[in-house]
Amino acid sequence: MKKFQVISLFPEMFTGVFESSMMWKAQRDEIVQLSTINLRTFGIGPRQQVDDTPYGGGDGMLLKPEPLFAAVEEAKKNDPTAKVVLMTPRGQRWKQSVAQNWSEAEHGYIFICGRYEGYDERIVSLVDEQVSVGDYVLTGGELPAMTIIDSIVRLIPGVLGGEDSAAIESFSDGETLEFPQYTKPSEYNGLAVPDVLLSGNHAAIAQWRADNSFKAE
Repeated sequence: MKKFQVISLFPEMFTGVFESSMMWKAQRDEIVQLSTINLRTFGIGPRQQVDDTPYGGGDGMLLKPEPLFAAVEEAKKNDPTAKVVLMTPRGQRWKQSVAQNWSEAEHGYIFICGRYEGYDERIVSLVDEQVSVGDYVLTGGELPAMTIIDSIVRLIPGVLGGEDSAAIESFSDGETLEFPQYTKPSEYNGLAVPDVLLSGNHAAIAQWRADNSFKAE
């Protein structure tokens, strides 16, 4: 069973995602284990402080190293071989081929979700992988972590229904987007399904799908 642990100040954000659809099914079938660790639990002092002002001045607050080190240590107790992942704009760009590789790995993952203006740089010493989901800024690492976990879990054998479901999807070959698809009825509001898809000619259908796949930019 592959384990995914998320360290966050807002673990409640993951409840709906982890308890719905394919994520829920993957846990029910004991294919994956999804859990969260509340960073506040490891905060310092009676106020459970997790952030402080940056040395050298500047706006905003940074996540302190002590709570993050303690949280990762706790996560490692649950999964000693897990790789630690940090969501950061300077990380490698997330893409389908990376998701596929990570889905095939035997180890689990521990995700650190940043907040505020960032984190004390010393936490990078804990990190095995740094990942970015795009050239834009979010208020925290929770949404990127959800995106990455979802893209990995759905590729693990047994999670999706069809045997070839993942193989024919967009970006699966690194070059093309999935072809247009249709379902019943064959005509709706004057819009008809292409005749070739109703023909039963599998070779012609395969060619149509190849011709109508879009090139990824």
